[in-house]
Amino acid sequence: MNGIDWIQTVVWIGLVLLLGVVEIFTLDFIFIMLAAGAAGGLIAALLGAPWWLSAIIAAGVALLLLSLVRPRVLAALGRNADPHRTNVEGLIGLPGTVAVAFTASAPGQVRLANGETWSARIAADSTDRTPPLGTPVVVESIEGSTAVVRLGERATP
Repeated sequence: MNGIDWIQTVVWIGLVLLLGVVEIFTLDFIFIMLAAGAAGGLIAALLGAPWWLSAIIAAGVALLLLSLVRPRVLAALGRNADPHRTNVEGLIGLPGTVAVAFTASAPGQVRLANGETWSARIAADSTDRTPPLGTPVVVESIEGSTAVVRLGERATP
């Protein structure tokens, strides 16, 4: 190996390491594919390819991995994600009962099926504005710290 070959090898090794470190901090599977492309360029350089051919091989490997492998890795990782809604989204459609009576001047409270008690107001299009205690309700939306509920047992999306 002459001096140029050593420089080319060191550059490819540096690119592989740099791109690998960047991937550790980003975790988006782009830089690891670029690092693999740089590894392809390194292998080509070690086999005696000129710098321009090593660069073409590196670019081709990186593009191939980005277009074929990365989408499948992302899909495989997304398959095990929790499909359940959480936080405020998880409350939409949840049934409950009136725990503190609604009055014309003040909102009431509802106890939801998950055991939480929320201050609540009746949905604007509901006809009964003062349901008695124990009336079944369903959470229609959350506005700030207030649950907007609809009377009845069925959720309406």
